[in-house]
Amino acid sequence: MSGHTWSSAFAPETAVTISGPVSWFEASATARRGFCPTCGSFLFWKAHDEDTLSFALGALDGPTGLRLEKHIFTADKGDYYDITDGLPQTP
Repeated sequence: MSGHTWSSAFAPETAVTISGPVSWFEASATARRGFCPTCGSFLFWKAHDEDTLSFALGALDGPTGLRLEKHIFTADKGDYYDITDGLPQTP
């Protein structure tokens, strides 16, 4: 997906407005990924059995008011990357 730090959020799919072209890839039997068809940037992740859509925070325009809540998949992070913000970490 990104190969390094990744910031994302999720919201009900009905609350997300997508402007611009997106191509979808069936990543597995349980989910699909949305990406920019021009540059290939990974933008979205959608589980088939959920009504939420996960999206890359870097794809948002303007101020968001969002704040990080936790870090996931921390067992797989590089040994050079220290997480020191005090937020919960899930291996």
